[in-house]
Amino acid sequence: MQAIDINQAVQHLPELVEQTISGDDIVITKEGHPVVKLVAICVKPTHQRKFGTAKGLIKISDDFDATLNDFKEYM
Repeated sequence: MQAIDINQAVQHLPELVEQTISGDDIVITKEGHPVVKLVAICVKPTHQRKFGTAKGLIKISDDFDATLNDFKEYM
């Protein structure tokens, strides 16, 4: 995490935004005290997701959507 004074942050805002997109958090200080934390909303994925990688890992039972015994009286 990088700390930078607000006056320097104003001059270097585009570079700071690029750093946050890369994954760094930046704290902006005023008179030596932290006042703002600059973080990216979403980080670029490091790799492409591959469909089907969880195939066979998830099993759903045949009675998945059946009414539970505790709730049968309400139906």
